[in-house]
This record gives sequence, C-alpha cells and structure tokens, in this order.
Amino acid sequence: MTIGAWLKQATDELADNLFASPRLDTEVILAHTLRRPRTYLHAHPDEVLDARLEEIANTRLELRKDHIPVAYIIGHKEFYGRQFIVNPSVLIPRPESEAIIEILKELLPDTQALPGLTRRLVDVGTGSGCLGITAKLEFPELEVTLTDISRHALSVAEKNADILKASVAILRSDLLQNYVLPPDIILANLPYVDVSWERSPETNHEPAEALFATSGGLSLISKLIEEAGNILPQSGLLLMEADPEQHEAMHAQAKRHQLHHIVTRGYCVAYRKV
Repeated sequence: MTIGAWLKQATDELADNLFASPRLDTEVILAHTLRRPRTYLHAHPDEVLDARLEEIANTRLELRKDHIPVAYIIGHKEFYGRQFIVNPSVLIPRPESEAIIEILKELLPDTQALPGLTRRLVDVGTGSGCLGITAKLEFPELEVTLTDISRHALSVAEKNADILKASVAILRSDLLQNYVLPPDIILANLPYVDVSWERSPETNHEPAEALFATSGGLSLISKLIEEAGNILPQSGLLLMEADPEQHEAMHAQAKRHQLHHIVTRGYCVAYRKV
C-alpha cells in the first residue's frame, strides 16, 4: 500500500467513527511510524510502505479507533513549541494551558523590580512538567521546583527536564505540603473536572487523579488557594487553570485569602497576594 492510499483508508475509518480530526490523526500516526515529518507524506503519496511499518501503523490506528489519545500512541505532545514526553501516568498538555505562560510573561517584568521576588517558582501538580519546565526555559533566572503527588508523574517530568536541559528541582508533595520555602510564584493546573460533566471518550485513558476532583471539581483548587494565601509573600503570584464556570467561585475564595484577581485569559486566571 502506498502512503497516499494508507492515509485515505485510515482517514475514512476514523471519519466513519466520527473522530473530530481523522486526517490529522492519521498523518501524525503515519509520520511518527515512518520517522518523517508530515510534509514528507504530502510530498511522497506514491511511495510504497514497507510491510513491517504498515503493520505498525495499522496497530497504532486500531489504538486510535479505541479512543487512545494520539499523544499516548506516539509518546509525546507539543507544548509552547517544545516536545514533552507523555504516557498514561500524566495528563496530556492542552493548548489552553499555554495561557498560563503568556500571563506569566506579562506579569513577571512588573514583579522583577520588587526586591526579593521572582526567585522561586513552584509548579504544583506538575504532571509532565510542561508548565514549570517551560517557565524555567523562558525565565532561566527562576529557581523552579516541580511537585506532584504521583511518583510516576514525577518520573516523566524529570525525563522531560533532562531532555530539554531545564535545571529544575523535583519534589513529591501533596500540593504544597512538603514545599518548605516561601515561593514567589505558584503555577498549577490541578484536577478540576467533576465526574458528572460530559467529556470526550479520550479522557477515559488519562489518569483519573489528574482529571477529577470533588466539590464540583474545586476541592483541590480550593485547598491550594488557601495554602497559597498562607505561604505567598506580598505581591506573590498564583496562576491557575480551571473551567471558566468555576472562576467566580475561585475569585470569591481567593479574596478571602488576600489574593486579588488580576487577569483572566480563557481557562487561566492569575492572583496577586495583597
């Protein structure tokens, strides 16, 4: 079978099963299998596939038809222009989470003028490490610590830090419980999905502990807001991701803990300690 024929057949199979992006999924799977960029597929549609590689591609296609996320099938996901290793131990990085980095870029220059601030950043519930590692690579002067309650997640984060040459500390902790230093900046993409919400079947393959929280999805977020209010210095920053419908409740709780809401962008919000 040629590249073009395989792509057409595979795309049709995913389309028949109502996948949202059948062509993109099949191109990513085949490009990864051939170890070529997607542009190679476009330029060589008549190239005959090696039988062994065709079998591997077919196996990966079957995984996709079972709603295994493409990122788990190929073993990585891009975040803020960099490739991060992912596996079922960690949540797959989402594009909307990049807004946390954009907000940080806007706020950090303001805090850099304040003595003693912008030295320590902690990424709580780091998962793959995408937020904390990206922050370190964008702001090398930061002292960054990645924390997670999952040893398996921290192993993935450590691998990503090594591959991307990000000098960060790794700490197993339930939120900020084991983080003894006062941080200047806290980043967090904690579980915020309530089990009753409608969601895509792909999420069934992601770690439940990284997705779901009780109390309408706000249990861990509420706990971190309280901890942040106690540990952040004046003008310290807390940047979090949550569903927009949860933001109002978060703002109200943050206010009770002397955290002033300063920015909202999509799913992401930022607070400053007052």
